[in-house]
This record gives sequence, C-alpha cells and structure tokens, in this order.
Amino acid sequence: MIFETHNLRNIMWDMEEIQMAKKAAVKEVTLETTLWNCRVALRGIGSTEKNRDAVIGLVFLKFSGDKFEKRRAELVEQYGEIPAFLEKVSFYNAVNVFYLKETARWSYIVNHAGDNDIAVIIDQAMADIEGSNPPLKGALPQNLFATLGASKSAIKSLIDEVNNITEKRFQEEDLIGRVYEYFLQVYAAAGTKEDGEFYTPASLVKLIAEMIEPYSGIVYDPCCGSGGMFVQSLKFVDRHNGNRQNISVIGQESNPDTWRLCKMNLAIRGISHNLGEKNASTFTEDLHKDKKVDYIMANPPFNLKGWRGEDELREDYRFQNWQAMPPVANANYAWILHMISKLDVTHGIAGFLLANGALNSDGAEYELRKELLEKDKVEAIVVLPRDMFYTTDISVTLWIINMSKKAGIVNGRQLRDRTNEVLFMDLRRWDANIEEIVIDKGKKKKKTVLTDEQIAEIKKIYNNWQGTDISIYSNVPELCQRVKLEEIREKNYSLAPSKYIEFIDHDLDIDYEKEMERIQEEMRDILKAEKQSQTMLEEAFRGIGYGIG
Repeated sequence: MIFETHNLRNIMWDMEEIQMAKKAAVKEVTLETTLWNCRVALRGIGSTEKNRDAVIGLVFLKFSGDKFEKRRAELVEQYGEIPAFLEKVSFYNAVNVFYLKETARWSYIVNHAGDNDIAVIIDQAMADIEGSNPPLKGALPQNLFATLGASKSAIKSLIDEVNNITEKRFQEEDLIGRVYEYFLQVYAAAGTKEDGEFYTPASLVKLIAEMIEPYSGIVYDPCCGSGGMFVQSLKFVDRHNGNRQNISVIGQESNPDTWRLCKMNLAIRGISHNLGEKNASTFTEDLHKDKKVDYIMANPPFNLKGWRGEDELREDYRFQNWQAMPPVANANYAWILHMISKLDVTHGIAGFLLANGALNSDGAEYELRKELLEKDKVEAIVVLPRDMFYTTDISVTLWIINMSKKAGIVNGRQLRDRTNEVLFMDLRRWDANIEEIVIDKGKKKKKTVLTDEQIAEIKKIYNNWQGTDISIYSNVPELCQRVKLEEIREKNYSLAPSKYIEFIDHDLDIDYEKEMERIQEEMRDILKAEKQSQTMLEEAFRGIGYGIG
C-alpha cells in the first residue's frame, strides 16, 4: 500500500511537471515566433515578392475580419439581430471598418482552410472585399493564391499561423502595426536594392516626423512606397496627444505592387488617404497637380537615372523658375524642386533623405544648390550614420527645407529669425546601436538604428537652435554647427557638414613624453619577465642532467 501510494505521488508529480512544461511552452510562443512561422509556411514555394503579398494579404483578411466581427457585435448590441442593419455597408465604412460578405470573412476562410479550393476561396474573398469597399479599389492582389503554386496543406498551415495572431494572445498596443512593420521590414531585408526601396527604416521616419512636427494639415509623400511616412506622421500626433482628425495624407507611387501595398498598409490601420486613382510617376504624371501641402516626408530613390527624357519637362511649372534644369542622369534635385513646388509658400516644411552626393555635386546641381541657399530654403542638413538601410550600406543625408525661417510661433514654440542661417549636424559616429534582422535560417542582416534617446537629442539640438534663447544652443565639435550664408558662400555653396563642423585631432590630446615613459616601463617589465622565464627553463634542464646554456 505504501509502495502504491509512493508510485501514485510520483505519477502526480510527473503530471504536474508536464503541465507546467506545457504552460511554459505556451508562454514562450512570442509574436515574432508566430510571424516567423508564417514565412516558413511558404518557404521554397514562390518568389519573395509573391510570398510577401500572400502573407500580408492573408494578414489583411485576418485583421479585416476581426474588425468586422467587432463592429458587427456592436451593431447587434445596438439594434439586435436585424439583417437590414447588420448588412448595411455604410454602418461599417463610417467607422473605417470594411464590410465583408459572408464568404470573405475570416471565420469562413478558417472553416474552409482544408478545402481543395482554398486558394480560390481566398482570392475570391479579396475580390469581394475590394468590390464592396471603394477605398480599396486596386489595392488587393488578384488571383494571387491560385497562381502561387502552394499546396492546400501549405496554405492551411499559413492560415493556422495567421489565425494565432490575436489581440487577446499578444497584448500589443498596436498589433496591426507591429505585424505589418515586421513583414515589410523582413521582406525588404531579404530583397534586392529595388525591392528595398519601398521601405524606409522606422527610426529614420520617426526622426523626420519629430523634426518637422506634422501636428495638423496635409502630409505629402511624392514617392510613398509602403506608406511608412504616413504611419509615422499619425504616430507622431498620437505621441504628442494631438488629434488624428487634423491630419490628412496624400501621396503617389510609381511601382504598381508597392502602390497596392501602401493602400493595404494604410487601410488596415484605418488611415484615410489619397494615393491617386493609380500608380504613376510623380515627374511625368503628377496626380496631385496644383495641390499645396503643409508637410512633406519623403525618401526618394537615390540617384535615380532617366527620370525624364532629354527634352522632356523643360517647360514644366515645377522647374520654370529656376536657373538650371536637373540633369537626366540624376533626379536628386528634381525631387527637391518638385517638393518645393508643393509646399505652402507661407509655412510649408519638408524633411527628406538624399544620397550624400547631393551635398557637393557640380554642374547643374551646383547651380541649383546655390540658388536654393540664396533663396534661403535650406534650414538643416543632417548626415546620418552608415548602414541604416537594408539594401545599401551608404550614409545618407536628412534635408530640412523650410519655406519660412522668419520669427514666429510654431506648434506653441516661439522661434527666432533664422534667415540666411543653416544648422549642420554630423551623426556618422552614432553607429553603436545595431539591430539584427533574421531573414532566413542561418541568414541575418545587421543594421544601424537610431534609438529614441538619440532621436530626442537630435530634436533637442534642432529646437534649441531654432528657439529665441540662442544661449541654450551651443556648437559641439564633431556634432553640430550653426553657419551663416556668408561662410557657405566662402565654401563654394557646399552643404557637406565636414566643411563647417569643427573636427578634433584626438592625437593632439596625447602627452607623448608621458606615453613613451609608460611604454618604456611596460617593456622593462616584459623583458624582465622574459629573462626570468629563460633562467627557470635553463635551471630545469640542468636539474635533469642536460645543460642548454
């Protein structure tokens, strides 16, 4: 009996340990693990682009379904089980929720995940959602799953993993945002230079938002990619307790797949937007012609070639009032002039990224840079650390263009007159914070990121320089310098911060006499120890009857 009791106890303990182990295992399933499993489900099946669209498309269906069911439950509570109310499209659209036919709802897709025609079911669901919701026109991929080449078991596996992404399971403040950011990031990191152009690292976008402060008005991006600039502008408003209703976003994108991706990204987050009726080149087909905006946030393709024909756009309104025409071989200054043409002439401000070559380029670009400075449009130049992008390791520059550098109150702050003055910052030494992105099994990428603390420090320097009490700002060697236009003229209109920011020769800080004395003392100790070792070795050999000295 004692033996049986003892065995029973052991069995109970074993069962308890198993249960605890199970609980621990469940706990260990992170959001990143689940998202990784989504990618694994399609490994080796389609191209990176198709897999990206398949995963993000299915995530779109999942979150659309969750939001629909939540809104439907609210309507049931308010009106009861009345079809006339529950199936009324406007009741959903009014609160930025997409109306879904029964066969387009996530619950329907989950219940039919094992069907032979699941690929067709998903494609039809996407077509139905787009058809029922005009803001999604052209946004969702068509016939993607039917042409993906994935087996029904692979699609079911993907559905099962996506179904695990729930607010209840992962207590995330912005779960939709986190999931979308993850996939946009990893697929950009896995792609080529062209594939990665649509994704700007989140820390850089956040920096731009914090510097130009888009509290209210129209935010424009002429090459909007996957919509990261718009997302961060709204996040900026949220961080500073502003009102999202005071911001509207407009943009344009030339790549059709990226244009769709942007519409999906904004739609699923409930961000109202105007990206035009189609994808189109900003230069040859401006979809927002004559539109004036308050803010511009942009990351144009670096050093874009062939942006116009040799004799094209010479009479275009965007380039007419400038002394030179941007060259066909490089669109950097074409982007600058285009953005200036969009800014409200009284208060418009732009923050955008360009390759460092634009700071010193010659020919027509030199003439345009000189004119930009003489017209006093450049407010700040910030050179960023290297290796911040997923598809290139070059260092780039953040430009701040301001249509008014006069004194005045902006966002509750009194600013001084900064006429004919430019703030230069050099952040190339701020490269210690590294983020590692797992692209695939055994394949990783490491990229430099700016921390929130670093972004706050950059913003502080910029705001202190703008403020009326200039005494709280100070030039810092190897970091920042306020420079008058007269000095920039003397430097032949170069915008390279290294021309103006003081550089410290750290070798001059060394007391060579003391340093040599230290080295001499260390060498004495080393030689002394070496002699002692030699003596001990000789004595050891003599001790066994063999002399070596």
